[in-house]
Amino acid sequence: MRNFFLLIPFFLFFSCSTDALPKPKAYLRLSYEEPTYKKLELERPYVFETSNKTVVKNLPNNWLKILYPDLKASIDITYREVEGNLKMLLMDSEKLVFKHTQKAEQIGSKNFVNFKKNVFGTIYDITGNAASQIQFHLTDSTNHFIKGALYFYARPNYDSIFPAVSYLKKDILRLIETTEWK
Repeated sequence: MRNFFLLIPFFLFFSCSTDALPKPKAYLRLSYEEPTYKKLELERPYVFETSNKTVVKNLPNNWLKILYPDLKASIDITYREVEGNLKMLLMDSEKLVFKHTQKAEQIGSKNFVNFKKNVFGTIYDITGNAASQIQFHLTDSTNHFIKGALYFYARPNYDSIFPAVSYLKKDILRLIETTEWK
């Protein structure tokens, strides 16, 4: 019996001879279905295409909230008539974009011009933990002005929401490219 107690430390010491290895890093794989698009069915002074994955909420003053329930995100669309105040509307739009400079790592812009449909605008990519990752404005320079902003209903952590931002950017580009004035 005494020999048995002497063997216990021996077994404990040599039984754990393999080194513990950390688990390899795993990456979240997110896949999104390719959307189909349909024209906006609400009566507005503008029309564009939205994804079939959205719910369009009608708001007063020709404003919209395009909801993505599965992604917990929305694109907020505001509309204003241009009444000799285009410069002020553009400045207000840019002020809202650059309010994110405290949290943003970078703000990039790209102009959009479609002479055929008389649609001109700018899209802003905001990288970092800002409240909105994409903002844009569109105008015909004489009558119509649209401002749009992408928001998520979660604390902004850019690394986590980046795949969703990339997916929604395609929808926003489609919205911009299909915009027409009535």
